[in-house]
Amino acid sequence: MQRLIFRLAANALALFVAISALQKYFPTGIRVDQLGAVAFIGLAVVFTLVNGFVRPILKLLSCPLILLTLGLFTLVINGVVFWLTGVVGTWFDIGFQVDPWPAFLGGLVVGLVNAALTLVLRDELKPS
Repeated sequence: MQRLIFRLAANALALFVAISALQKYFPTGIRVDQLGAVAFIGLAVVFTLVNGFVRPILKLLSCPLILLTLGLFTLVINGVVFWLTGVVGTWFDIGFQVDPWPAFLGGLVVGLVNAALTLVLRDELKPS
């Protein structure tokens, strides 16, 4: 349970960093209706669920492309997961929409922030 809460908090922080950074450069590509903590927690829940269920299926289906590109195709998968978060977010009226190109860059930023948080807090993630 502690790992799930950490993942949700890390995803909320990563989404906040990605959306804040990319809205400056793509004001029409990323649209957020509200920038409150509750909105980012809801968005983190959606992102965690999409990341947990859809990402493994995408990785399995695109395994030959991942091998062919030496793993670089996972960046495209990150972008697809970020874009799907926006699509599912509009279904639940979270108020987050993203276009495909900013979604690719947002997936890259979210992946980098999550990797950095995991490196910094790796001792807390170990099962006890």
